[in-house]
Parts: sequence; C-alpha cells; structure tokens
Amino acid sequence: MIDTDMQDKKIHQGRNIKRFREMLGIKQEALALELGDDWNQKKISLLEQKETVETDILAKVAKILKVPAEAIENFDEEQAVNIISNTFTSNDTSTLNAINIQPTFNPLDKMVELYERMIQQQKEMIEKLERLIEK
Repeated sequence: MIDTDMQDKKIHQGRNIKRFREMLGIKQEALALELGDDWNQKKISLLEQKETVETDILAKVAKILKVPAEAIENFDEEQAVNIISNTFTSNDTSTLNAINIQPTFNPLDKMVELYERMIQQQKEMIEKLERLIEK
C-alpha cells in the first residue's frame, strides 16, 4: 500500500531529466546543443534544478532523449524503490514466486536493444558535432 504522504509528494521533473540524460550517457553540453542556440551547459544545469519544467521545454527534451514526456513528468525514484523493497522483503514468500515468473520477452534482448539505441544516439551526436566543426 502506498503511503498518502508519497501520493502528495511532488515529482522533481528537472532531476528526472538529469537521471534520464545520465542513463543515456548524454552530457549537458550535448543536450544544450540539441535544444538550440539559446541553450548552454549552465542553462541545462539550471533546468535540471527546477522542480517543474515548462511543458514545451519538457516535450523538446523528451523528444531529444527519446523518452515519453510522461516518464519525465511521473518518474519517482523513491516510490519505485519503496515498491520494490516492499515487494521483495526477506520474510516474504513472494520473492520465491517472483523468481518463477517467466517473462514474455528475453531480458537480454532488451539490454541489447537499449545498448544499440545508445550507440545509435552516440553516432548521431558525433555526426552533429562533426558537422558543427566543419562549419
């Protein structure tokens, strides 16, 4: 059961942007470059400190990071950790039941898919940087 305090807790959208950006291995400078001329590393840093991000900026960042805007708006790491820890307590037999669950997908395939996506994004960023250097 989720605590009512947790339901009232505000999601920190800026921190979520930072988490997704870091998971994808994208630097603040690269995100700034993608957002346009009026963006720089310092402005990204300030954006990541904001609890609430303007909808249009959030949509642009989500598109660049290739994640749904809803993921940035709704991800609550503390809640996710609490749900996981409550699900897998040491005195709980559900841990044993969870081990027996057969996923409908191969987790290794998903990891490879994520890795390939990260490599592709890295190649795209390198190409953009090369084009900028050529200018």
